[in-house]
Amino acid sequence: MTASMTAFSRQEAVYDWGTISWEIRSVNQRYLEPHFRLPESFRELEFAFRDVLRKKLNRGKLECQLRFQAVDKAAASLNINASNAQALADAIDNLGTWFKDLNPANPLDILQWPGILNNEGSDFDMMKKAVSELFSQGVEELIQVRLREGEQLKTIIEQRLDAIDQIVVDIQAKLPEILAAQKQNLIDKLEAAKADLDPMRVEAEIVMLAQKADVAEELDRLATHTKEVRRQLQQKGPIGRRLDFLMQELNREANTLSSKSIVVETTQSAVELKVLIEQMREQIQNIE
Repeated sequence: MTASMTAFSRQEAVYDWGTISWEIRSVNQRYLEPHFRLPESFRELEFAFRDVLRKKLNRGKLECQLRFQAVDKAAASLNINASNAQALADAIDNLGTWFKDLNPANPLDILQWPGILNNEGSDFDMMKKAVSELFSQGVEELIQVRLREGEQLKTIIEQRLDAIDQIVVDIQAKLPEILAAQKQNLIDKLEAAKADLDPMRVEAEIVMLAQKADVAEELDRLATHTKEVRRQLQQKGPIGRRLDFLMQELNREANTLSSKSIVVETTQSAVELKVLIEQMREQIQNIE
């Protein structure tokens, strides 16, 4: 399924020792770029969280924030490192000798300071497990949101592809008529000028005109590229970069078609193609 890189996920869980919540935001990015905002007591888990993201996602800039609110009664049951707590208290007192307007220390903030809670305690191990499980749930929700939005982007792109295919068919149908009209127009101009018509010269001019107006190759490549875009939309895994490359190729053919235009109809069609391709390109920037 086509996946978007833009999504949001929020998970919250309440325990007798406190409340934890995860917020994960994802936006488009060329590579996978995760950023974490974690309480210091859970900072050691960041490497494991990054590993989860690497296994589940391929592209996108992610902002992952963990909030932890401990309950007062949990403080008595947590395994507090007394020596580290005393050292932190002494450091706070020393700061007070230099900075007179310090706000009083928040006990809940102190509990989250590295080394205050003994990590080997069973209570803290339980908390880390709960935080990790909730993160996995948040990532799974994020993936589902990305997939749902990706399906909407896929629909938008397919609509533009249908419009491009129709333009190609219309131009192909009109091309013989356009060439015939231009041939007659050239003959009429020469006759109006009372020129001594050299059949060989007229034929050469008609051949040159036909060569200049021959956009069959460009139309064939446009049709080929739209088929490839549709095929890529059915692939598993990241497809955004490939689709972006195909947009460049489609735009190249539209520009060539525009440069070969000899009548208003093909010029207008080339402009419409460029608009449709740009609309697709904007959407593809969000596809993983």
